Order: sequence, then structure tokens, then C-alpha cells
Amino acid sequence: MNDEEVLADRFEEHRSHLKAVAYRMLGSLAEADDAVQETWLKLSRTDTSDVRNLGGWLTTVIGRVCLDMLRSRTARREQPMDDGHETFVPDPVLRPLSSIDPEQEVLQADSVGLALLVVLETLEPAERLAFVLHDLFAVPFDDIAPIVERSSAATRQLASRARRRVQGATPSPEPDLARQREIVDAFLAACRAGDFEALLAVLDPDVVLRADSGTLVRGAAASKLVRGAEAVAEQALLFRQFAPYGRIALVNGEVGILNAPDGQLLSVMGVTVVDGRIVALHILADPERLAGLRVPDEAG
Repeated sequence: MNDEEVLADRFEEHRSHLKAVAYRMLGSLAEADDAVQETWLKLSRTDTSDVRNLGGWLTTVIGRVCLDMLRSRTARREQPMDDGHETFVPDPVLRPLSSIDPEQEVLQADSVGLALLVVLETLEPAERLAFVLHDLFAVPFDDIAPIVERSSAATRQLASRARRRVQGATPSPEPDLARQREIVDAFLAACRAGDFEALLAVLDPDVVLRADSGTLVRGAAASKLVRGAEAVAEQALLFRQFAPYGRIALVNGEVGILNAPDGQLLSVMGVTVVDGRIVALHILADPERLAGLRVPDEAG
């Protein structure tokens, strides 16, 4: 193989890691792919003969790429909070749920939940970078500091501020997938039966529903933010006719619901369960973004 082929093979060894970093930084699968491609282009144009740790070098490069992308966004997520930011739902990662066992739970341990990604969207770009690289990927602050053009101490403070925001807004979800499935199945059964009281029984009093339709759906804006068990239960009953099409799958490593009649994906619902009750529902119904997702073959 020539030098370029060798370099490409070495890059492929790190691709999945780089995609994971970019996804957590950007909350978008398509943008994460773009960031990985840009990182490859930078690698292919750089003399790395003196680079001893290629993985670390690539991680800092994709960090810079993602930081630039966050700073230059002109899409909907830059609009004021009351114009769509609060209803933004990141791109979900869908996986089949054919069975639940301890081994599968271990495989899902490194997944990042939609609830965390939503909170990351509220951080300043430099805060997000410092938190993601240090707290999620153990990159030293000395390596992050040059990316954000601050001292190591100031970079540590960025991560600390972000960590407080994250910890305050994202309670630890139920780690047992079997228990998650129990609660999600109960929610789905209550929706199908139109049982308001049964819905209240599985919803946390302070539950939050975030629905992101992206653009206009059938001429009406469907994106919304709903708070409180009664209000969320009422919303669930409004969509009772879709409940029969609900299919169980893993959504960002947590048990969620796909609305996919005849295999056509119409919405994805991420569900966050804490202490036996649902504390958050994240619904993506943006046709443009859903078109890039595939219904897992073994969705229940």
C-alpha cells in the first residue's frame, strides 16, 4: 500500500471514536459525518510524521472542527428559545431491542441519552467542547485549552460550569433496561386504551414533553413543549390513534417508541425513566431528519 492508503487505514481505526465525539458535540448525525470528513481532509493535508498519538491528535482536530461548526450555525437552533430552541430534539440513534440481558446493558453503557444532548444544546460552544472532551472522553484540560484559546485553569472552569448545568438538568436514568421496558410498555398500553389515570400513574408530576416537527407539518406548526403530568397525559390521548403503530426499540441506549406504520417512520419518541416514572419524552417528527433514519429490523 502507498502512504495515503496506510494513512486512510489508520484513520478508519479511529472513525467510530471521532463520530462519537462529533455526535455529542453537534447532536446531529449528518453534521457529525461532515465533521469526520473534514477531519480526514485536514489529516490528509498535514504532515503527521512527528505525531506520536494519532488518536489524540485526531480528537483535538475534530474538536476544533465541531467548535467552528457550533459557532457558525445559522439554522433553527440559533433562534431565540421561544422560537424553537426549547423544542429542539437531537437526531436519535436507533437500535433493535430483541432481548434484554446483562450483556446488552453493558454494550449500551456508553450511549448518550437524548436528555443529555438536549441540555448540551443550551451550553455555549466552548463550554460544550470542554465538557464533552474532558468529561465524556477524558481528554486532559491541557490538550483542550489550545482549542478554546484559554488557559488550562479557565478551560477547567468552562467544564465545571457545564457539569453543573448538566447535573442539575439530567437526573440519572433507570439503568435496568427491563424496568425501562415495563414503564414504556405501561405508557403505551395506557395510550392505546385511552386511560388517563393509567397515564398519570407512569408519568412523573414534573414530566416534560418536547416535540420537534422541524418544519410545518400539514400546514400547522406541531413543535411544542409541554410540562406537567396532566398536560402531557392530555397530549398523549390526542395521539391515541397512532398508539397501535408504536414499536419498542432502543433510542440512544434507552427503551423508546417508534411510530412506524408499514415500516414508514413517522416519529421517534425517546423516553427517560427515573425512579419508576417517566420524567421526559423527546419526540422527533421532522420528516426531513426522519428520512435519514432506518427502522431497526427487530423493533418490537
